[in-house]
Amino acid sequence: MADDAASAPPTAQLAAASISSPPSSDLEPPTSRTRIRAILDAGDAMAGERVVVGGWVKTGRQQGKGEFAFLEVNDGSCQGNLQVMVEKDVHPLASLTHTGTSVLVEGVLKKPPAEAKQRIELKVERVIELGEVDAAAYPLPKTKITLETLRDFVHLRARTNTIGAVARIRHQLAYATHSFFNENGFLYIHTPIITTSDCEGAGEMFQVTALFSQAEKVEKELKENPAPSEADVEAAKLVVKEKGDAVAQLKAAKASKQEITAAVSVLTKAKENVLRVEERSKLKPGLPLKGDGKIAFENDFFKRQAFLTVSGQLQVETYACALSNVYTFGPTFRAENSHTSRHLAEFWMVEPEIAFANLQDDMNCAERYVQYLCKWLLKHCREDMEFMVKHVDKTAIERLELVSSTPFERISYTKAVEILEGVDKKFENKVEWGIDLASEHERYLTEVIFKRPVIVYNYPKGIKAFYMRLNDDQKTVAAMDVLVPKVGELIGGSQREERLDILKQRILDADLPLEPYEWYLDLRRFGSVKHSGFGLGFERMILFATGLENIRDVIPFPRYPGRADL
Repeated sequence: MADDAASAPPTAQLAAASISSPPSSDLEPPTSRTRIRAILDAGDAMAGERVVVGGWVKTGRQQGKGEFAFLEVNDGSCQGNLQVMVEKDVHPLASLTHTGTSVLVEGVLKKPPAEAKQRIELKVERVIELGEVDAAAYPLPKTKITLETLRDFVHLRARTNTIGAVARIRHQLAYATHSFFNENGFLYIHTPIITTSDCEGAGEMFQVTALFSQAEKVEKELKENPAPSEADVEAAKLVVKEKGDAVAQLKAAKASKQEITAAVSVLTKAKENVLRVEERSKLKPGLPLKGDGKIAFENDFFKRQAFLTVSGQLQVETYACALSNVYTFGPTFRAENSHTSRHLAEFWMVEPEIAFANLQDDMNCAERYVQYLCKWLLKHCREDMEFMVKHVDKTAIERLELVSSTPFERISYTKAVEILEGVDKKFENKVEWGIDLASEHERYLTEVIFKRPVIVYNYPKGIKAFYMRLNDDQKTVAAMDVLVPKVGELIGGSQREERLDILKQRILDADLPLEPYEWYLDLRRFGSVKHSGFGLGFERMILFATGLENIRDVIPFPRYPGRADL
């Protein structure tokens, strides 16, 4: 597969964020703003140029007995700040210096004195726009603030150095993901967020339903207008009979066409009224129930149970079985009541699917993809990675360099268990054949035993999903997990079961109904093909890259038990 030959995102081309369309006379003129990253990258080469810069004040201080102020301004384009100098004659200084203040300023870039840390600074000639801050109320101080505290301010935390760096790293990893798969002939498929099938068979899914809102609506309607009684229904039917008799009498009397048509119209409206009355008479408060007391989902929006997806894999397989190499990249959901630092209720997955591919092909693709991501970050995100090394994890860059350049170790699950059973270490979770390896086991293999990424393959069928191909030993499936330092499992994948009869039995063995998976079985009935795929937890990749400890700090708006802010 291709290496990291793709060029960097066209940041420099976007440095001047102006709109080239002809200006409209009745609108405010467009803003021609220069990104701070472009200025800092150019250094003193841009000295003397007039620019417009916008951003948020990180720190501000008045100097020279209040004659001027220095502002450290950041616009999110990079980790570095631009030093901005404003004289009191240009703008009142007190409103500019508070942390969090937004400014849009115009001025001339100049070289600061030789002893200064900065290579370039901006001398402001005009303050175009100003967003003031009440310093006493602003929740983000200039001093250090913990990531845990920042989770209470998800709407503001992107202004901090750490979360800003995470956002840029996350962006680059997403960009690199699309670049990798595009370079290697994969098609990006948008799989549904709402699904009627459980990919994992775990049952920990968020339900999507309109029944509660429908029930509230019905209850409100019944309070305002009670449901018709049986007598009301009979009265409406009697009107229909009377109107029907009237039509019959007119026809018998050979009345005019106009008279008969008018009578038929009245009869039709009476019949429609009966249907409405009968329908309303069935309205009852509360959720609709079947005779056995279970919820009647046939009355729901989709006429059946529906859920938020835990994976786009099953759906993307349909395209792999027609277009060969595909992938999906989107949000997935798990209603797992977990408060650990490794779990979210909403998280993103990268899920490629490859036709005519066995487990070896799957492992090869996974290894190349992870190495591609690591090389991409080293090339395109160096500044933010150096920030992580300085403030979060001093081994972050070393870890990326190791993974990007070292072949992954490959061992069977059985061999991995034998190794772990033989080490002189007591694990919290007992090691024995048949268990699902815990994070401590995975990290011990990759960090202590092999000191490199490890791919473990051929897991016991009892701990893996129904769609994974059953091996000839009838005990294991053609599954694989990619383990990396810091986080343990980064990728989980498998060769899919392409044999119809065996797949049917695996679904039944998992205590799942066949009906919701008939479409999935059709892929085996009609032109079945050997195929494989895997899923990479995107947030786990960011944890691995940055060295951060809590997954809630690497997604913009974390959702977990008790929290769904914004």
